[in-house]
Amino acid sequence: MEWASQLCENRGLGSKMTDSKYFTTTKKGEIFELKAELNSDKKEKKKEAVKKVIASMTVGKDVSALFPDVVNCMQTDNLELKKLVYLYLMNYAKSQPDMAIMAVNTFVKDCEDPNPLIRALAVRTMGCIRVDKITEYLCEPLRKCLKDEDPYVRKTAAVCVAKLHDINAQLVEDQGFLDTLKDLISDSNPMVVANAVAALSEIAESHPNSNLLDLNPQTINKLLTALNECTEWGQIFILDCLANYTPRDDRESQSICERVTPRLSHANSAVVLSAVKVLMKFMEMLPKDLDYYGTLLKKLAPPLVTLLSAEPELQYVALRNINLIVQKRPEILKHEMKVFFVKYNDPIYVKLEKLDIMIRLASQANIAQVLAELKEYATEVDVDFVRKAVRAIGRCAIKVEQSAERCVSTLLDLIQTKVNYVVQEAIVVIKDIFRKYPNKYESVIATLCENLDSLDEPEARAAMIWIVGEYAERIDNADELLESFLEGFHDESTQVQLQLLTAIVKLFLKKPTETQELVQQVLSLATQDSDNPDLRDRGYIYWRLLSTDPVAAKEVVLAEKPLISEETDLIEPTLLDELICHIGTLASVYHKPPSAFVEGGRGVQHKRLPARAGSGESAESPDVGQAVSAVSDAPPAVIPSQGDLLGDLLNLDLAPPTSNVPPVPSSMQMGAMDLLGGGLDSLMGDESETSASHYRTEVQSPQPPECSERELGGDVGGSPAMGVSLGGAPVGMPAGLGAAPAVGGGLGDLFDLGGGVGVTAGSYIPPKTVWLPAMKAKGLEISGTFARRSGVIHMDLSFTNKAMSVMTDFAIQFNKNSFGLAPAGPLQVLTPLSPNQTVDVSLPLSTTGPVMKMEPLNNLQVAVKNNIDVFYFSCQYPISLLFVEDGKMDRQVFLATWKDIPSENEAQFQIKDCHLNSDAASNKLQGSNIFTVAKRTVDTQDMLYQSVKLTNGIWMLAELRIQTGNPNSTDLELSVKCRAPEVSQYVYQCYELILRN
Repeated sequence: MEWASQLCENRGLGSKMTDSKYFTTTKKGEIFELKAELNSDKKEKKKEAVKKVIASMTVGKDVSALFPDVVNCMQTDNLELKKLVYLYLMNYAKSQPDMAIMAVNTFVKDCEDPNPLIRALAVRTMGCIRVDKITEYLCEPLRKCLKDEDPYVRKTAAVCVAKLHDINAQLVEDQGFLDTLKDLISDSNPMVVANAVAALSEIAESHPNSNLLDLNPQTINKLLTALNECTEWGQIFILDCLANYTPRDDRESQSICERVTPRLSHANSAVVLSAVKVLMKFMEMLPKDLDYYGTLLKKLAPPLVTLLSAEPELQYVALRNINLIVQKRPEILKHEMKVFFVKYNDPIYVKLEKLDIMIRLASQANIAQVLAELKEYATEVDVDFVRKAVRAIGRCAIKVEQSAERCVSTLLDLIQTKVNYVVQEAIVVIKDIFRKYPNKYESVIATLCENLDSLDEPEARAAMIWIVGEYAERIDNADELLESFLEGFHDESTQVQLQLLTAIVKLFLKKPTETQELVQQVLSLATQDSDNPDLRDRGYIYWRLLSTDPVAAKEVVLAEKPLISEETDLIEPTLLDELICHIGTLASVYHKPPSAFVEGGRGVQHKRLPARAGSGESAESPDVGQAVSAVSDAPPAVIPSQGDLLGDLLNLDLAPPTSNVPPVPSSMQMGAMDLLGGGLDSLMGDESETSASHYRTEVQSPQPPECSERELGGDVGGSPAMGVSLGGAPVGMPAGLGAAPAVGGGLGDLFDLGGGVGVTAGSYIPPKTVWLPAMKAKGLEISGTFARRSGVIHMDLSFTNKAMSVMTDFAIQFNKNSFGLAPAGPLQVLTPLSPNQTVDVSLPLSTTGPVMKMEPLNNLQVAVKNNIDVFYFSCQYPISLLFVEDGKMDRQVFLATWKDIPSENEAQFQIKDCHLNSDAASNKLQGSNIFTVAKRTVDTQDMLYQSVKLTNGIWMLAELRIQTGNPNSTDLELSVKCRAPEVSQYVYQCYELILRN
C-alpha cells in the first residue's frame, strides 16, 4: 500500500493533466469500427467489413448510417464484394433515396462492363431499387441490356421490365419495353424466352384487358420448342402461359398435348402439375372417340400416382389437385384405388384427403376392397379420421347400390362397439341410407333406438329424431321417445329443435288421438317461447295447416320425399371448370377461385375450359362475361351453374310479385355499357343508367306487410294469423297485394291485358308450342310463345286443365337467365281453372332480373305453382324479343364501330331459299327492330347494313347481301359483328325466322 501511494505522489502532476482519458475510450463503437474498416486500403479488410455490415443488417440492426461508406466500395472489380454492396443498396435505398442516387453512375457504368455477370447484376439491382427518382436513370441501361449479346443479361433484363412496370407502368409503355419483351419470345435462348413469358404474364395479370400475350400458333410453336431446353422454373412459366391459350381446333389441341406430355415425367412436382393443367384443359377439345384421347388418359395416371410418394406436404397438395381431377375425369385414376389406401404413418390431413378420393373412385368393381379398408379405419384411434371413415361407409352405400346391404351390416357392427362418436356418425349416415333406399333397411331401427340415450351431438340427435318421426308408425313408443327430447327443448340446438317440431307433427298426423297434447306442447314452445324466427315461422305454418286443413297438412308434411343424390359434396360444375384451369396454384388447394382469397381482386381473372369440338359453343372469349351479363356494380365471384334448377326455384318465393310498378320501356332497361368504345355515349344516353338502377331498386325491394305481435298469436283451436300462407293472401297483407285485381283495373290495365295494343307492323310471333305436357304436370298442360308489343316483352301462355279437379292459386317464377328476364307482374289467372277448360294469359316480362349465362343462351327455366304442386319446364325464346326500338345507329358511328370490332368477332351465315328483294327484307326486319342504317348496290348485289341493340346494351352490326341480277339465286349472305360473338348465332336464327315467315 505504501508503494502504491508513493507512486501516486511521484506522478501527481501527470495525473492532473490526463484525467480526461478516463472519460474517453479508444473503442468508438461498432459503427465507428465498421466505418474505419470500410474505408481501409486493404481489399480483404474492406470485404470483411461489408460482410459484417450485411450480417448486422440481416439480424435487424440499423446500419443505414454507413450508406456513403458502403456505396464507395462499389468501385471494385471483385464480383463478390460488388454483390454484397448491391444487396445493401437494395435494402436501404428506399429509406435513403437521395443517397441512393449517388450509386446511379456506378450502375450505368456496370451495365457496360465487359463481364456479363456484372452487367446482369447491375440491371437486376436497379430493378429491385424501388425509388422513383432512380427509375428514369434505369431506362437507357435496361434498353441496352434487353438487346445484349449475352443471353444471361437478356433474361435478367426481361424480369427487370416486369419489376419496373410494377413501379411505373406508364414509363415502361412510353419507352417501348413491352414490344421489346414480346420480341424476346422469339429469342434463340430458351431461358430468355421463359423469362420473357414470365414477365409478360406478370404484367398481363395486373392489367387483365391489355392482351399483352397475344398467343397465336406461331408463338405457341416457339414456346413449345423452348420448353424442352429451359430450366424447371422456366418450364413452369411456359406451361402456365400455354394453359391460357385456346387452340383453334382439336388437331392443334392434340399437337400441343403430344409436345407437353413428356413434361409429365419431370422430377419437379410443380412442372408435372402445370403439365397436367395444360392437358386437362386441352382434353376438353378432343373428341372422346379419338384413340389419342384414351392414350392421354392412361398417360396422366402414373405421374399423379408418383406425386404420392413425396413428403406429406407435397402429397397433400397433390391430393387436393387429384380431388379436382377425379371429379372432372374419374376414368383417369379408376384403376389406381390402392395408392389412396391410408398408411399408418400418414399425417391426419393426408389421411382425410385420401379418404375423400377413395369414395369418389368407389365403384361396383372395387367396392369390396374399399369397404374392407374403411372398416379397418373405423377402429383407428384418431377420432376425426374414424368419423370420416364411418361417413365414408355411408357414402359408399348411397353411391354403389349393390354394396348398400353390406354397408348397413358394417355400420350395425360398428354400432355394437358402443363407441360414442362411432355410434353417432353411424346414425347420421343411416338416416341418409333410409332416404336413398326407402322401405328396405328399416329393420335396423330397433337397434338405433337402443342407443338414443348416448347421443349428445346435435347432428346425431337431429338424425335420430328424423328417423323416429319418419317411421313413427313402426315404433311403438315413438311418442315417449320424442317426448324425452321435449324436456330440454330450449337447450337444444336450432337444428334439433326444427327436426323435433317436424317429427312431432308427423307423429300427430300418423297417430292423432294419442299425441294431441304433445303436438300442442311443441307448437306452443316453438311459437310462443322461442326467439328463433325460423323455428317460429315453421311452427306457425304447421299450426295453421293443422287447424285449417288437416288433409292438406298430411299431403305437405307426409309427402313422398325425393331420393337423395349420390354425391352431395361435389364442387359445382362451373367452379370445378375454373379450378381445373388453376391446377398447381393455391386455388386448387383451397378449392376456391382466386377472387375469394386474393385481396383487392388485382390480377384475378375468371378462367374456364374451352368448348369441346363440335359443341357449337364459342371458345374462351374475354368479352363473354361482360357482354352477356347485365351491368352490375359487384358481379358474383363465381357464376352459378344453370344445373341447379330445383335449388334456385325452390329457394325463391313463388307467391305473386307484390310490386305494381308498370314495365319500363326497353330503352330504360338496357345497361349503360358502352360496348362500342368512345363516341357513343350521346347515342346510348346517360340517363338510362340511372333510370334502370332506380327501376331495379323499386321492383326488387317490395316492403313486407306489417304484422303485429298480437296477430301472430292464437291457439290450436283457432288459426293463428300468420304472415305466411299456403293459399290466398297472407292475413296481415293489404288486400291489393294478395288478391288478383278486378278486371279492368290495377295491373290488368297497366299491362293492357284486355287487348287493344297492336303488334308492331310486320313483327313475327311464333305459334304456341306445348312447353309442359299434361302427363308431366298432374293434368296441367302449358303451351306458349313470346311476343314484343309496344316495347314490352310478353309471354303468351295457355293453361289447359286435363285433370279431374279444379286448379287455383297460380304463380310463376323464372330461374336466373342470360338476359335477366323476369315476370314484371303477377300471373293473372283470375278464375279457378275447371276440368277441360283452357285460359289464355299474357304475362309482361322485364329484363331486370338476376343474370346467369345459360346454355343455350336463350334458354329459360320456369316454375309454375298452383294448388296441386310446383311444376318445372324449360323453353327457348327468340333473341329478337330483346331487340329494342332505339337500335338504329348513326351511319358514321356504324362505320367506326364496324372497323373497331376485331375481324375474328365476325361470323358468316347463309339463309337459303329466301325469295325477297332488299326492300321487302328491310321492311320485314324493321318490324322486329332490326334497322337498316345504309344500303349499297354493287354489280348485281344489294348490301344492307343493319344495326340491332339488345336490352342489356349489346350492339349487333350486320351486313345482308341479296342477289338482284340472278332470279335463280335465292340464297342471302349474312355477316354479323359483335363484341359478344356467341350472340351472333342466335341473331342469325332470328333473321332466318323473320325472313322465312
